[in-house]
Amino acid sequence: MQLDLRLPIGFMFTIVGLALVGYGLTSDSAIYQRSLGININLWWGLVSLAFGVSMLGLATWAERKKRAAKSPAEKEQGAA
Repeated sequence: MQLDLRLPIGFMFTIVGLALVGYGLTSDSAIYQRSLGININLWWGLVSLAFGVSMLGLATWAERKKRAAKSPAEKEQGAA
C-alpha cells in the first residue's frame, strides 16, 4: 500500500487553516493595526484551508481513479 502524500499534507493544512480562521474571527481587531488593519490570520487561514481542501480532494480523486482502473481487471479474474 502506497501512501499518497497529498493526504497528510491536506490534513495538516486543513487543520492549520481552520485554527487560523478561528483565531482570525475571534481575535481583537486592535492587534491588526500594525498590518494596516488587515486581518492576516483570517486571510492566511482561508488560503491554507483552501490549499488543504484541494489536496484532500486531489488525493480522493486519485484514489477513486485508481480503484476504477482496477475494477475491470478484477472482474475478469473473478469470472475466470
